[in-house]
Amino acid sequence: MTTTTLATTLALDDRITGSLIGAAVGDALGGPVEGYSPEQIVERHGGRINGIVGPWNGEAWRTARPIAPYHKGDGHITDDTLMTHALIRVYATVRDHLDAYAVADHLVPDLMSSPRWIPELEAEALPLQRVFLAEKWMVARLHYGHNDPREAGAGNIVNCGAAMYMAPVGLVNAAHPEAAYAEAIDIAGAHQSSYGREGAGVFAAAVSAACVPGATPASVVDTALSLAKDGTQSAIEAVAEAAARYSDFESALAPLRTAVAPFDTVGPDYRTPSLAARRPSRLHSIEELPIALGMLLVGGGDYHNTVLGAINYGRDCDSIATMAGAIAGALHGESAIPGEWAKAVAEASRLDLHAPARELAAVTREVFTRDTERRRSHESAFETLTEAR
Repeated sequence: MTTTTLATTLALDDRITGSLIGAAVGDALGGPVEGYSPEQIVERHGGRINGIVGPWNGEAWRTARPIAPYHKGDGHITDDTLMTHALIRVYATVRDHLDAYAVADHLVPDLMSSPRWIPELEAEALPLQRVFLAEKWMVARLHYGHNDPREAGAGNIVNCGAAMYMAPVGLVNAAHPEAAYAEAIDIAGAHQSSYGREGAGVFAAAVSAACVPGATPASVVDTALSLAKDGTQSAIEAVAEAAARYSDFESALAPLRTAVAPFDTVGPDYRTPSLAARRPSRLHSIEELPIALGMLLVGGGDYHNTVLGAINYGRDCDSIATMAGAIAGALHGESAIPGEWAKAVAEASRLDLHAPARELAAVTREVFTRDTERRRSHESAFETLTEAR
């Protein structure tokens, strides 16, 4: 595995900014080729994708199936970033650690009550009108069904829906992967179960681990493996072992897919999932997180190479690139992200990509102060208990 260390220790704000912008850019670049194979991508684009491209069906994006009515491409972010920014707004409201109840009390109302600009719809709309069915599940279960938030994810299709927007949890718990994992597992209980929930916890931990001074791709993966359970751990281990043999994504595309295939319930045809797809299991894993970590290793943590590898992998590549971009951005900060990509995505999506990062950085400091006070209070109480006669 690559063991390159960073020459300098990056500031917290730079890591948060790099992670969130890195995730959004990866999302936007991967959107137009989501659901297709590496071979189809080459045929459609005349080679591998090296930056922002237009919709798969060109001007027919409004009506062409299976993507209609979404304008994927041209620098538009997708639901991955919409959900990431929604979670940041919850942190900005609560200004402390979150749990499943915060999803019910704040995230669900945000999705169903606050119109926002939706780049893929080229219109202002409720986020609920854009998010996937797995996210609409939260509204059905929590708003209409009044289910216990901690258990609302049970019964939902098991996919990467919760994992794709957990980067903020890793950043609020920067350099404390165990805390990030635990908080994400709690939050994700309102959305997912089984290996979908596990993937959310491990992804948050990976982002947190990338914020540790001196972190490397290898240390991030080692941390993920130390916390992951069941099929998620096995899938990451298998992909990491395969990734160690490659240093360019072109040669790694097929081997990484082969490594993760036994753990992926969707099957070889992404558009026609198998009968066992997305069902709870202790033997399986979401595909996106292991592949994102694998591409991080193949690319040596370099943002450009890591994200391009994720995009050209195809399948659910917008979510893979979102996760890979978040981790690589946390490792290296904003300067690692090609400026022309970030500028184009911000302009095309009509988003201030820096604003969520500034908000989350402020919240992260407040939460750390609260944690310090709580820890000192516990230390004082424990000291009294152990000194009692």
